[in-house]
Amino acid sequence: MRPIILLVLLAGVAAASVQKPVSTPSLPEAETNEYYQFDWPIQRVAIIGAGPSGLGVYHELTEAGLDVRIFDRESVPGGNWHYTEEIPLDAPVPNAPAPIGSFVPSLPPAYIDLPYSEEFENDGEIYRDHRGPKPMWESLTTNSPWPLQQFSQWPWPADTPWVLSHYQVRNYLRSYASYHNINSNDENPATAYNTRVERVEKRINQAGQEQGWKLWLRSLTPTQNNTYRVTWWTEDFDAVVVAAGINAPSIPSIPGLEEWARKFPNIIRHSRQYRRPEAYANQTVLIVGVSSSGTGISRDLNKHARNIYQSFRPDNNNGTPFALETRLRRLPKNTTLVGEIERFLPLSKGSSIQSGHVELKNGTIISGIDSVILATGYRYSFPFFPQYYDGATYEPHAGSATTVTAFLPMDGSHIRDLYLDQFYLRDPTLAFLGVSLSSSSFLFAEYTAFALAKVWTNTAKLPNTQTMESLYNKTVEERGGYGKYLLFLPQDQYLAHVVYLIGWLNQAAVKYGGKQVNSMPK
Repeated sequence: MRPIILLVLLAGVAAASVQKPVSTPSLPEAETNEYYQFDWPIQRVAIIGAGPSGLGVYHELTEAGLDVRIFDRESVPGGNWHYTEEIPLDAPVPNAPAPIGSFVPSLPPAYIDLPYSEEFENDGEIYRDHRGPKPMWESLTTNSPWPLQQFSQWPWPADTPWVLSHYQVRNYLRSYASYHNINSNDENPATAYNTRVERVEKRINQAGQEQGWKLWLRSLTPTQNNTYRVTWWTEDFDAVVVAAGINAPSIPSIPGLEEWARKFPNIIRHSRQYRRPEAYANQTVLIVGVSSSGTGISRDLNKHARNIYQSFRPDNNNGTPFALETRLRRLPKNTTLVGEIERFLPLSKGSSIQSGHVELKNGTIISGIDSVILATGYRYSFPFFPQYYDGATYEPHAGSATTVTAFLPMDGSHIRDLYLDQFYLRDPTLAFLGVSLSSSSFLFAEYTAFALAKVWTNTAKLPNTQTMESLYNKTVEERGGYGKYLLFLPQDQYLAHVVYLIGWLNQAAVKYGGKQVNSMPK
């Protein structure tokens, strides 16, 4: 039995339970009444996020004839590829709950007619909190070649370097947005930059039935008096695309870390705050983690820091995307490898971080540390969907659904109930793009966006809910159950997934009309 959350107007109560535990489904052999039937026609679509997935799906949906609005809390398109020197605020230690992991929603005062505006003094933090600076450092480059980092209708020049700087990717995405007239300076009413989605709820129509979605929106506009004008309003849509990615820092629960973080703010930081190595010149730095950020930052720091301790956990065959040996090979040879941390030892009054001691699980004690970088990954966080979290207590707005099915775990480790890793199988008018750990390539985003456009224009069919759930449960079981790697596919399974999408969509094009998609580049 899946958990049903009853959203009570004064106090929501959740009946939490463990969900049932995707394999690539077979192509439907013949059209039957077993296909999913949408309860309302889809014409108006909201996209949350103007990164690669959001830009790609905007193209596919508008080309299919749908009316689309794209929202982004940043002032420009590009998502995580928008580098700035400004850094995010310190991540809470321990972790903030997943429903507020990436930001704390700000809703208008109760019983106020919308739209509604207020002005706030510029305290130096209001805009940083609203836009959310991205987790990127100055020297970052792509980890996949340019043929995978492009949209088919907007190719890179043939002489493009195999590895791209983030500046090149940023410029590419902005040029792609301009090509579609949705850059921030195009003044296209289809775009809403500097706009954060604060809440998304299922709408109830006059007949008392669910029909579409309502978005509560918040824009932030600078004024001439060193203030910002905040405006709230709502808009209604038939379908919603969440293209916000994996966006909240994950902080490990290590004894003593909270005390150290409280005593040494700006010294103990998550990797999303790292920008340049010069800030760590001649320091002894402890980097916790050896995945992409941990190894990349270690290489960047190598010629500047005095010494780097790199802490890692044993592999334990836990389904991590890359074997530990592969990750360790990315580190410079003069990096000091240390094992997993047992605890940060208590600090004496008035002590400096250099006099603090870190105990490893093998009993080794490390001291003399100047800075700590927690390269410990990210969690899924959707603050605009509090009602869909396990155990949620939530008060819906008038005219919104009061009963929903939870599909988001409170630890932010994964997302449940996504057929083909993108369609919410209980209501496929909600879809997620860019949440797969298998690939960050623009080409993969294009395939998933095309699937969404065809399904929502009824030129490709989904199985009915029971069949989708059965196929989904089978896939979860094959992937080892729920957990942080549920949405990660090894290379062979990832390629099989792409091949399935291509075959399914091209078969649908033959049957129902419309364009076909090309195979992946060799």
